[in-house]
Amino acid sequence: MLESYVTPILMSYVNRYIKNLKPSDLQLSLWGGDVVLSKLELKLDVLEQELKLPFTFLSGHIHELRIHVPWTKLGSEPVVITINTMECILKLKDGIQDDHESCGSNSTNRSTTENTKSSVKPRRIQQAAPTDPDLPPGYVQSLIRRVVNNVNIVINNLILKYVEDDIVLSVNITSAECYTVGELWDRAFMDISATDLVLRKVINFSDCTVCLDKRNASGKIEFYQDPLLYKCSFRTRLHFTYDNLNSKMPSVIKIHTLVESLKLSITDQQLPMFIRIMQLGIALYYGEIGNFKDGETEDPTCHNKDMLGNITGAEDETRIDMQYPAQYKGQELYSQQEDEQPQGWVSWAWSFVPAIVSYDDGEEDFLGNDPTSTAHQQKAQTLRDPIVSIGFYCTKATVTFKLTEMQAESSYYSPQKVKSKEVLCWEQEGTTVEALMMGEPFFDCQIGFVGCRALCLKGIMGVKDFEENMNRSETEACFFICGENLSMKGLTYLTNSLFDYRSPENNGTRAEFILDAAHHKETYTEIAGMQRFGAFYMDYLYTMENISGKGSANQDFSSGKSEDMGTVQEKSTKSLVIGPLDFRLDSSAVHRILKMIVCALEHEYEPYTGLKPDIKDENEIILNTEEVASLEEYIPTRHTSVTLLKCTCTIFMAEFNLLDHLLPVIMGEKNSSNFLNATNFQSLRPLPSIQILVDKINLEHSVPMYPEQLVHVVSNLTQLSDNLLHYCYAHCYLKIFGFQAGLTSLDCRGSYCLPVPIIPSFSTALYGKLLKLPTCWTKRSQIAITEGIFELPNLTVQATRAQTLLLQAIYQSWSHIGNVNSLSVNEALMNEVFQTIGVKSKNPLPTLEGSIQNVELKYCSTSLVKCASGTMGSIKICAKAPGDSGKEKLIPLLQGPSDTKDLHSSKWLNESRKPESLLAPDLIAFTVQVPQYMDYCHNSGAVLLCSVQGVAVNIDPVLYTWLIYQPQKRTSRHMQQQPVVAVPLIMPISRRKEDELSVGSAPLAKQQSYQASEYASSPIKTKTITVKKPPSRAEMPFNR
Repeated sequence: MLESYVTPILMSYVNRYIKNLKPSDLQLSLWGGDVVLSKLELKLDVLEQELKLPFTFLSGHIHELRIHVPWTKLGSEPVVITINTMECILKLKDGIQDDHESCGSNSTNRSTTENTKSSVKPRRIQQAAPTDPDLPPGYVQSLIRRVVNNVNIVINNLILKYVEDDIVLSVNITSAECYTVGELWDRAFMDISATDLVLRKVINFSDCTVCLDKRNASGKIEFYQDPLLYKCSFRTRLHFTYDNLNSKMPSVIKIHTLVESLKLSITDQQLPMFIRIMQLGIALYYGEIGNFKDGETEDPTCHNKDMLGNITGAEDETRIDMQYPAQYKGQELYSQQEDEQPQGWVSWAWSFVPAIVSYDDGEEDFLGNDPTSTAHQQKAQTLRDPIVSIGFYCTKATVTFKLTEMQAESSYYSPQKVKSKEVLCWEQEGTTVEALMMGEPFFDCQIGFVGCRALCLKGIMGVKDFEENMNRSETEACFFICGENLSMKGLTYLTNSLFDYRSPENNGTRAEFILDAAHHKETYTEIAGMQRFGAFYMDYLYTMENISGKGSANQDFSSGKSEDMGTVQEKSTKSLVIGPLDFRLDSSAVHRILKMIVCALEHEYEPYTGLKPDIKDENEIILNTEEVASLEEYIPTRHTSVTLLKCTCTIFMAEFNLLDHLLPVIMGEKNSSNFLNATNFQSLRPLPSIQILVDKINLEHSVPMYPEQLVHVVSNLTQLSDNLLHYCYAHCYLKIFGFQAGLTSLDCRGSYCLPVPIIPSFSTALYGKLLKLPTCWTKRSQIAITEGIFELPNLTVQATRAQTLLLQAIYQSWSHIGNVNSLSVNEALMNEVFQTIGVKSKNPLPTLEGSIQNVELKYCSTSLVKCASGTMGSIKICAKAPGDSGKEKLIPLLQGPSDTKDLHSSKWLNESRKPESLLAPDLIAFTVQVPQYMDYCHNSGAVLLCSVQGVAVNIDPVLYTWLIYQPQKRTSRHMQQQPVVAVPLIMPISRRKEDELSVGSAPLAKQQSYQASEYASSPIKTKTITVKKPPSRAEMPFNR
């Protein structure tokens, strides 16, 4: 009968996780077709052993378990397993000693588990022995496969709770159902066939609610916070591709989840707890939880099976031990030091892949097959790891930040209630999180979203800036915009997912995956990522390649053996790209952002892992010449690249300033207080601001993958090469392209006026490096610990006195604490700065323009001294003042380097001068060296070297005119602001070579312009330009 085959399978799984079950009663109920079990207790020790999590189950029970087996229609209807109300409570293990104890007793646990298996398997065989001769083994095997592939699992009211310190995190899912589907993802009774080696499943989650509350010392929750996530529904699609009908494990696994709407809510009291939960997830990924204390030893076999354990049996554990290198087994090995290694969460998650999608080893026994006949097949299946693709997709996500306050009831004895108020909202569209892995040597994760924005809601700290009665527009409330609109971009975030109708799986073809690092970088470029998403794109790739070709790769720096070094090439790269963004920093946005930071700092938890002191290992590792050459061939590194494209940042004048209640808390000076400002808010219009535009910002960071082992080896070498020393540093490169700044103003209609340039476009670069583990280099005092280089090809600043006064007013609005409305900007000052288009000013203001070129600064520090040096190629300052017939003239005020040998003679003023060679010396060159410790300066003294070339200065009355300017009220003219979208700060104009001049040359007429003058942007080392005729005595600067 079929019951003799199916019943043991169901009984084995039920009896495995549930306490105090009588197999005889369960068997009789199953033969009847329906089983109803109530008030069941879970075997917590079995769950802990199989999950391998650093958590302890405090409790776990099932209110009701129902199993329905349609014996008469077993080949066409699914077996339905229904769980009504399942609740589990977990907590973090009490210290690392728990893991050590569990590992110390792992041999006992493992022997107990093996004894259990050995006791279960004979019983299974005995039960399955009286097989029906009318049922051939092939038919039974096919039927069992169909039954297992079509099992429906329904969980009603799933409750999971996690407790830690004062944190209580609870997850409640009203309903979750898993069932098999057909090609169109509709419910169906399916099986794997020779023509379609695919199995599809769907998991629907209904009304998922996540709560995060704080408990007191007695463990009771006094005030319940708003749920983090309330009644969210989502669906998951699973797609399994098999190589053949006899495959126990699929070759390709795809698990993709889609959420249409995700609405998160975080209060100020939940924010520290939410950050703590995120830190827990990061610590799990890093593998930092569950490691052993310093000085403790462990059994490598025990630890390896704990980390890479597999619930499919000891045979699978042996396979993993043989396949993966020893660097993933021991705690002392360097692979556990950093995050990108699969050791930790990745290794734990990967160990469950065969357990989730394959059958139990004992199922072959149910069928009466000979284990030796399938040994070769099992071995062949374990040689190749499946390709696993995991994806999470969200159409629209919203995160709302709320501030809470206690509200008492009318009665004295009534309990207090928590009232929350929304102050900040983050909206995000088209979110994608995808992970692709094939075994532990290849892991890739891509994250991106199409667009996002941040908005201000209601009031903050008693200031009612965005209350409903303020009637402020949504444009004013939005202070951060990045990317594109999802309606315009389309469904590109779902590309090649199981929810994309164009994907290969939805069109009957097998998907192709890129598992080669070189091909991956060529395909998934920054341009391709931004074309798919538009706002944010991150690609993290980890690869491990065995180049020895001698079986398993063993790379262990701590052993110092050349045969272990160089056999494995590991590399980790992260690439982050942020698309065009607009960031508006006004009073409302700044106070809300700082308030969130203050709330995050109000509760400090103990870190999961403490920083280890930099103590040099007493056992020095000495390598021979061949081992050093093998080490230099390849050193594993981690490389991170962050790129910002088209960034716009606008800093407005502060309309209100309560930073004195926020900044001290952030700086750690005092605790925060519930301060409420009673001042009524009045928006200031026009509102001046500083607008900063950057074409591109690129930040690159590289660090050795295993710094401790590398430094311990390299620092003991007698002959240190530059290549090995280079990899012992953490390197950082920062490049800024097209940086420019100007002044603009926001009117009452929400439009910006034409920007007034202050700093024309320029580029700069910064490089720094930091030596890893400096305490290991005490014997080499000449090794640089830190080093930095700053380069600035040119920088020009231009401004009228009115513009500087407006800049000063914006600065004072943020630096002076109090009511900013009293610092309202003078209307005449605004009129002078932002002149009406097409209207000429009767008395245009002079403009000062300064330029420096070829600036280079260097800094270096060793264990004995600190040194700084720098050069500046040239400096030029001139004034643009109104001249005759409405034209503009340039008046030089300062220039260097300049040949000042004949400066006192009139001949120097009248002679014709040409630019010097570009190889001329820099204007300023200096070097400073001071000892690190002044008390021990006998070994290294202080040094100061400085070289300054000639500088010419012209004191002109235009400088006095520029300084004494004061804004005056004008009644005949009002400022008119023109709305402009993405107006560049630099306006191109035609220029002539005659505009170049130096101190002593005649001021030349020129049309007024916001562009940096040709004089200020002339080539480096340019000092003088020939003029057509000598100036008259009246025009000489020193005769004014």
